[in-house]
Amino acid sequence: MSEKDKGNLLAILDSCTKIQSFVDKLESANSLYNDVKTFDAVLMNFLIIGESVAKLSEELKNQYGQVPWTKIKDFRNIVAHNYFGVDAEEVWQIIKNHLPVLERDINKILGKSEL
Repeated sequence: MSEKDKGNLLAILDSCTKIQSFVDKLESANSLYNDVKTFDAVLMNFLIIGESVAKLSEELKNQYGQVPWTKIKDFRNIVAHNYFGVDAEEVWQIIKNHLPVLERDINKILGKSEL
């Protein structure tokens, strides 16, 4: 694995950790949406995740095709280009249902690369 790919994977992990810590004490999509600073911070970290995915090599993305790289990048585009139309419930569901899976997958990729 290239140092560039490793750096981008670590950036993804960092943003996953930040998002989860930001929403740790929140109970719902409404509470996320109403906490303006947290909502903005979460969306910024989704942008970072999407940008980092875009910078990964095609070789790595093809090797780990189980990760929905395109969907992650597409969500980044929604956040970036339709910021005021981002649905808090959708963001909440991604955080609760998909972010832990992404974090697990990235950790596995990094673990395999260091063997």
